[in-house]
Amino acid sequence: MVSAVFHTPLPAHTEAAPVRAETTPVRAEPVEAPRTTARLPFDWRALWLRVVPPLLGLGLLVLLWQVIAQSTGSGIPSPAFTWDAAVKLFSAPFYSNGPNDQGIGWNVLSSLQRVGMGFGMAALVGIPAGFLIGRFRFLSRMFNPLISLLRPVSPLAWLPIGLLVFKGANPAAIWTIFICSIWPMVINTAVGVQRVPQDYLNVARVLNLSEWKVITKILLPAVLPYMLTGVRLAVGTAWLVIVAAEMLTGGVGIGFWVWDEWNNLNVAHIIIAIFTIGLVGLVLEFALVQLATAFTYEEVKS
Repeated sequence: MVSAVFHTPLPAHTEAAPVRAETTPVRAEPVEAPRTTARLPFDWRALWLRVVPPLLGLGLLVLLWQVIAQSTGSGIPSPAFTWDAAVKLFSAPFYSNGPNDQGIGWNVLSSLQRVGMGFGMAALVGIPAGFLIGRFRFLSRMFNPLISLLRPVSPLAWLPIGLLVFKGANPAAIWTIFICSIWPMVINTAVGVQRVPQDYLNVARVLNLSEWKVITKILLPAVLPYMLTGVRLAVGTAWLVIVAAEMLTGGVGIGFWVWDEWNNLNVAHIIIAIFTIGLVGLVLEFALVQLATAFTYEEVKS
């Protein structure tokens, strides 16, 4: 027995029950005022630590200089007298009254020219030599004893050899700069090559890269910080040596100018030359630090 269940059909038009629209009160959000960037207070402490200590150091130097000048009588000029002499000297730094009477500007430029030539030749020889010594163990074992033997020799000891070979004071001074500048670049470049991770070289061997690509694509970027450190050390050494070399060889240059002023017993000009040599060396060091910072990711400290 089958029972059927029938549903009554829905009416055609069913009216929907009215829906009550509940209104909720809208809360007015407060309007934020436009944000103004707060101006940070000026860091006077950083300025104090950056400016005051160097000024105190210079003041201490001038005070000590004044005490020594007063205690030695007329032997060492006072800071005020030296300042007046410097103003007169730098009012015409590029005068020329013959080969033995030229302004301090020409002497500084002549010394920089010798340093540039000797340093440039040392870079052309020393940096590739450092790459080869660091890259090949046979060359490293071959040249390390020679470098260890010749590097401690005073650069001025090479000056007579230069005078004997080149028969002239100017090329002998350039030779001295060359021989004292080459060692830092060779050693630092070779050390940088030897510290390249072996995994890099293994990948290059797997990829069957040529030796030129290994040097330019792998070694050079990794060795660049070491190489620039060697360049900085070489420039500092070259600027130190050129003064002593020019004192011995003569001609136009800041070293010869210092020796000539000593012969004239002009101590004020000698002190001015000392500060000039220091300022030029400081500028060279700052320029090379900026160059090293531009080409490396690490912080370069002077």
